[in-house]
Amino acid sequence: MTLKQFFPFLTWLPMVRHTWKDDLIAGLTGTIIVIPQAVAFAMIAGMPPVYGFYTAMLTPVIAALFGSSYHLVSGPTTTSSIVLYSIISKYINPTNDIEAFVSLAILLSFMAGVIKLFMGIARMGKLVNFVSNSVIIGFSAGAGVLIAFKQLKHIFGIKVPQGSSFSHIIEFITFHLSEINWYVFAVAMGTLLLALIIRKIKKISKLYMLFAMIFGSFLAIWLGGGLHGIETVGSIPSNLPPFKLPDFDYNNMRMLNSGAIILATLGLVEAAAISRSIALHTHQKLNINQEFVSQGISNVVSSFFSCYTSSSSFTRSSINYQSGAKTPLSAFISAFGLMFIVLFFAKYAAFLPKAAMGGIILLVGYNLIDFKHIKLIFKSSKRELIVFSATFLGTLFLDLQQALIIGIFFSLFFYLERTSKPNIAVLGLDTTNRFINIIRNKSAKECPQLNIIRVDGSLYFGAVESISNYFSDLYENNDGKHLLVIAEGINFIDLAGAEWLMHEVEKWETTNRVIYFSGMKLVGQNVLIKGGFFEKIGYNHFFKDKKTAIETIYQKLDMKICETCKVKTFMECSKN
Repeated sequence: MTLKQFFPFLTWLPMVRHTWKDDLIAGLTGTIIVIPQAVAFAMIAGMPPVYGFYTAMLTPVIAALFGSSYHLVSGPTTTSSIVLYSIISKYINPTNDIEAFVSLAILLSFMAGVIKLFMGIARMGKLVNFVSNSVIIGFSAGAGVLIAFKQLKHIFGIKVPQGSSFSHIIEFITFHLSEINWYVFAVAMGTLLLALIIRKIKKISKLYMLFAMIFGSFLAIWLGGGLHGIETVGSIPSNLPPFKLPDFDYNNMRMLNSGAIILATLGLVEAAAISRSIALHTHQKLNINQEFVSQGISNVVSSFFSCYTSSSSFTRSSINYQSGAKTPLSAFISAFGLMFIVLFFAKYAAFLPKAAMGGIILLVGYNLIDFKHIKLIFKSSKRELIVFSATFLGTLFLDLQQALIIGIFFSLFFYLERTSKPNIAVLGLDTTNRFINIIRNKSAKECPQLNIIRVDGSLYFGAVESISNYFSDLYENNDGKHLLVIAEGINFIDLAGAEWLMHEVEKWETTNRVIYFSGMKLVGQNVLIKGGFFEKIGYNHFFKDKKTAIETIYQKLDMKICETCKVKTFMECSKN
């Protein structure tokens, strides 16, 4: 392993001298956005608000140092907060014993971090390769809509119950439209409108979120602020994360073991999905294993500084990218900016209106919807449309992790369905002695004594039934012909495929017919060689290419039939 692989920040650090201005703008924007979020997420997790700030200060820095994505921002998130609360609240009610609840939360964070780190070191990131782009696009679009709707309470000034689902938000707002606070709505829409205008001005377009938030704050003050129900972030504690060892109680660790696995797994899937979602736009090459490592290290280290579990944030990562960030330096600036504000300007940051934040995040949610790729999915593939729709609707009406699992399930199902049915083409020869598909060209010549087919796909356990049925039909209906299988398109053969192949060859030989193979890839021969199937089938059944196969097989044909044959399929036929 190279030094840059172990310390990924060595790759992007030299870029900073050219990108620091963009990263500074994105970082400052992220600082403003994370202030109210840190409070909200801590409350969702059942933790005092200060722990949300601790987590938002420390985890982004550690994750940025060891992660591969240039735009991923870690910290407290809705998903990790909800899951953490659901795990620990089974044992302790935070309203009854908040200190014990916090102690378990930090211990759970440490355990989840260890699991994440182990999964990264074990290179389990390859599992994420089975998450198709349609899943990512559906997840992004669903998250965009969800993020936007969760801000409606701040945009309309309607007190939607904490933790309401997508459908409950719609239902609640529909029945409480008469309660809309038009002052709050004016701040939100004014902030949103100015952001849209500034984004059109090239020279300052990257500052649109920052300027719009500042404008929204002044607009709220001008409209009368709290006198008209325009809520602000409120008081912010002014201290940094203190060093404190997690309480490594064996009984508690046993109790939280299964919860830690769930929390870690969901956090990793979320991190992989978000990083890949942004990479679709940036075209950055990611190392998902490294993301697993970075998430693990950030959770383990931060748990020693009173931080609860963190993951990658869809909202802050999207804002980071859309604000023009070029390197993870923006995450550093955002974290240190939060530290600076908490220490020296907490009383001023407390006046940030939630309505202005809601207007900006509404725009962020809209930007997460990739209309171009969604349109392409609708046009190109019904299977991909099902995968996209299942993920999108699951994101809206189920938990985020359930939506991803559903999307992945449909992706794997359709993948296995396609690979379980290898394409088989019946071949003949044209006038130039080229092998062509007989179905597409009826003039192709077929040898009366030899069937030629091409198999495109893999011979593995899932495909054995489909290809076995085809060979059975061929066995019964080919009138005593031998068979040549053009095997150049066979990607690999597993043990089930090798055993079927051996028995199929033996079955044909009982009727004095032979199956031959040409051009089989080395990767396809691997199991055949190691399992001794080559010896059992016979080396004389395998040829390196079609030309060699035809030359040898021709010598084994019935010459009496060849003498009266009018087709003259092969070049060898014209010599007799």
